[in-house]
Amino acid sequence: MNAIECENLGRSFGRLPAVQGLSLSVPEGSFFALLGPNGAGKSTLLKVLLNLLRPSGGSARVLGRPSTSLSAADFQRIGYVADGQDLPEWMTVRELLAFCRPLYPDWDQALAERLTLQFDLPSDRPLGKLSRGMRMKAALLSCLAYRPELMVLDEPFGGLDPLVRDDFIQGLLEIPGDDRPRTFVISSHDIDEVERLADDVGFLASGNLLVHEPADALRARFRAIEITGYSPITPPSPPPEGWTEVRQASQNVIRFVCTSFGENEDDRIRGWFPGAAVSVHPMTLREIFLVLARAQRGKGAL
Repeated sequence: MNAIECENLGRSFGRLPAVQGLSLSVPEGSFFALLGPNGAGKSTLLKVLLNLLRPSGGSARVLGRPSTSLSAADFQRIGYVADGQDLPEWMTVRELLAFCRPLYPDWDQALAERLTLQFDLPSDRPLGKLSRGMRMKAALLSCLAYRPELMVLDEPFGGLDPLVRDDFIQGLLEIPGDDRPRTFVISSHDIDEVERLADDVGFLASGNLLVHEPADALRARFRAIEITGYSPITPPSPPPEGWTEVRQASQNVIRFVCTSFGENEDDRIRGWFPGAAVSVHPMTLREIFLVLARAQRGKGAL
């Protein structure tokens, strides 16, 4: 079963499309990362999914329910933390948790206390006196304590310094399996920060979903290739299927990205450049996204 399903989903602001014809399925039990630059439409998409914005077209279902008819009972199964989220700054962490507790029938006070210690949150300090990172942890804790099935994090690293971001990510990684929401959805333009979290990845640019697939499969099929010849070599024209960003670095060196690297790709490449040295380099999610974004801007997504 899928935690989230979108079919041809769109949202426009006047004549400006923010999300365009997006179809997407997020399996239950996954850690889905929605990645892309600022202004890509990530926050808009999440707000449509949570019925904070109405879609301009298409449809979405969240935990089996139409997004446009989510009820209070449905929101007891969903946690939501966003960058810049308003919190009652005059409350202490303990008071915030006490305020939230009667709102959720499945509130687990023992879990709240464990996570307070794990996140190293000072219970008696007002939220307004805490650092940005601590306030984000407090907001996350106030959701995790009622054991939501789906946890949505919208740009949770905004304004956090690298050490605090790492601390926040480590906190997520260290939540024991029995205490974790079944499904996480996290949006971020800090692609490097979520690489170790995500097992399922979607790349969004200008409201368009460029690709969506398991992170391991995506990394497996993308490779940066360098060909070094012992005499001048030239790239094939047109490039073979699955080759992009082909460029002549020097008379003897060609570099390109292979988007369909597989078991026999080495042999295929050597067939084009007999006798040349072939260097194959794995790519990060950030590097892959840049390739996809440039391709989408030029001639369509890969």
